[in-house]
Amino acid sequence: MNLVSVEGISKAFGERVLFSDLSFGINAQQKVALIAQNGTGKTSILNILAGKDRPDTGMVNTRKGIRISYLEQDPELDGSITVEETIFRSDNEVLKVIHNYERALENPEDQNQYQKAFEAMERFNAWDFETQYKQILFKLQLTDLNARVETLSGGQKKRIALANALLNKPDLLILDEPTNHLDLEMIEWLENYFARESITLFMVTHDRYFLERVCNEILELDQGKLYSYKGNYSYFLEKKEARELQDAVELHKSKQLFKKELDWMRRQPKARTTKSKSRIDDFHDIKNRALQRRKDHQVQLEINMERLGSKILEFHNVVKAYPDTPILNKFSYSFLKGERLGIIGNNGTGKTTFLNLLTGKATPDGGKITTGETIQFGYYTQEGIQVKEGQKVIEVIREIGEYIPLKKGKQLSAQQLLERFLFDRKKQYDYVEKLSGGERKRLYLCTVLIKNPNFLILDEPTNDLDVVTLNVLESFLLDYPGCLVVVSHDRYFMDKIVDHLFVFRGGGVIEDFPGNYSDFRAYEDSSAGMRKEDEAQENTKSSAEKNHWREEGKRSGLSYAEQKEFKQLEKEIQDLEKRKNEMQNAFLDPKITPDEIANLSRSLQETEDLIDQKTERWIEISIQAEK
Repeated sequence: MNLVSVEGISKAFGERVLFSDLSFGINAQQKVALIAQNGTGKTSILNILAGKDRPDTGMVNTRKGIRISYLEQDPELDGSITVEETIFRSDNEVLKVIHNYERALENPEDQNQYQKAFEAMERFNAWDFETQYKQILFKLQLTDLNARVETLSGGQKKRIALANALLNKPDLLILDEPTNHLDLEMIEWLENYFARESITLFMVTHDRYFLERVCNEILELDQGKLYSYKGNYSYFLEKKEARELQDAVELHKSKQLFKKELDWMRRQPKARTTKSKSRIDDFHDIKNRALQRRKDHQVQLEINMERLGSKILEFHNVVKAYPDTPILNKFSYSFLKGERLGIIGNNGTGKTTFLNLLTGKATPDGGKITTGETIQFGYYTQEGIQVKEGQKVIEVIREIGEYIPLKKGKQLSAQQLLERFLFDRKKQYDYVEKLSGGERKRLYLCTVLIKNPNFLILDEPTNDLDVVTLNVLESFLLDYPGCLVVVSHDRYFMDKIVDHLFVFRGGGVIEDFPGNYSDFRAYEDSSAGMRKEDEAQENTKSSAEKNHWREEGKRSGLSYAEQKEFKQLEKEIQDLEKRKNEMQNAFLDPKITPDEIANLSRSLQETEDLIDQKTERWIEISIQAEK
């Protein structure tokens, strides 16, 4: 069933054309992602779909009566009301029924109100939805429902807006960078939620694992043209490569034909026949095709840097805490040359505070931090570039220097540097405030790197960067010889870049894990499986010490069939966890093909769904046994 049809839309701001003559459709239960470079109009397309903006030409036809929810990158919320009031402002009638029921529970003496609320819950069959509503709030860590929105961080506001979008139960959910400001646990939960729910999605995201595991169609806006790929991210990569290879073949043929026709044109007399004129017109068309150049500029990062000395950075029994929130507790660590450290942990566990301690922006409450004399920090913060009114892109770089030193004694002008960061000469004279969010982040990254840091700190560097820029940034960082510390929720990025992790558990506990994020997840899952196995063995041992399984069954409240099913479930969950770990490790094979990734992703999702299903049943029987 078609929900939305987009026909020939275009959008421009002054002389700057974002896109023109785009057409596509969105059908029920499709999970579509839009991929394009920053500044090509991705967010504008989402705004047009959501009805917040209008195209200059063309039209958007929406199926009558469908409900659309839109999660913006920077949602606008009423700061004067509470989290709870924000959530219950939803258009979802069932959510309003739940709200009335919870109010009735707060006033048990008003039996009439309670009876009406209870009957409404029954009439709308709202009990299951109430459970789901509470699960969504819990998973997104929205526990303080009485907090005023104006007191919350940008990340907390984004999570409120996401909860609203999910609870609205829309026919079409439009998402602009949904994983920004979510920690890794939340992202994985959201992946599973979208994979499990029969929901229609249209999204823009840079999270490539999210694209791989959630989407079943990808639209690519490239050089002003829209290409459709009926598959996930692995399928997209494979078919995009094939398309570009075919384009190269066609371009070569056009060039050969152009040379032939050019020779014919030069030999033609001035007096031409009608047939010749037709061929001349064809020649000009061939010429245009032959002279096409793909604008596949890549960010080339060959920045020079000062050599690291023998002493890098050392923590000696460092203590740091805020009221009721310990961050570090007698923490000691010495950084080595070429260190490649990733930092993960839930929001509020102290990751950004740790980075500020590294750079001297924060001071420890106890202990000592010593920094080597040759250390030059480059700190890419979440706040991004500070925009000055009326400042142009080129002026931002010239404030730092007119020429930038490169390797082997070479240098680069400010204009050339910006071109390497995908800012052409015309774009360099645009005002910074007119840049898209992703373009601003790209410019900010440029200003950090041109200072030649030998100790690079990146706090959520992947937010708002397009997939093309991310691939180039990863290539640079793989060759970066200095020390590197990365905080990121982008699992694909972390897997490629870091060698070990600091896992912030909260309460001042930091674990040093030797491996990347996928290694860590595999370890965590296997540890959870082992804990279940130990508990099962302990239960079996305890059970054996008792007289007879029939008497034990009577005491536990389980029938013989339930006891048998319980033991069988434990074994099946253990086997599934082992299979899941094997599949996750298979992703790390450098020889794995895109087809194998796609097949493996489907198998992994099926296995995870089975684990969830059997674990839920295992918990049900456990609860029954305790009665």
